[in-house]
Amino acid sequence: MQVTFYVLAEQSAAASTGSQANELTPAPAHFALACQLCAQLYRAKQRVFVYTADQQSAELLDELLWQFEPDSFVPHNLAGEGPQRGAPVEIGWQAPKASRQVLINLADQVPDFARRFNQIIEFVPAEPTLKAQARERYKQYRQAGILPETITAD
Repeated sequence: MQVTFYVLAEQSAAASTGSQANELTPAPAHFALACQLCAQLYRAKQRVFVYTADQQSAELLDELLWQFEPDSFVPHNLAGEGPQRGAPVEIGWQAPKASRQVLINLADQVPDFARRFNQIIEFVPAEPTLKAQARERYKQYRQAGILPETITAD
């Protein structure tokens, strides 16, 4: 199993908090990076499950993917919707029913079902509380005998 933590820079967090008049909830910077990774993984023909803490976060990511890069649509759906085996990218706040290669974890805990995936993507947001939660997840992987890789996100 491969685990990768993407470390977000301070300025990417600050940029994501700017609110537009028609935008009710600004998206966290790591959600935007998750969309980019979903697009890359889809183009690499990987089946992805994006795990969120709750339904509201799942619906936010779903909306972000609908608005993401109009030239290159990323087929996705919320868990339980869409085709029989789900779209290449599935978003949910409960354990996935179908087998997939990649887990993108947007929740604050390592999910119980994480070992079912070949590759896990985690994020270290710049916001102090979220950063502390990411450190705890990193420790959990280490305690499980997995040495996560870290990548500084641009």
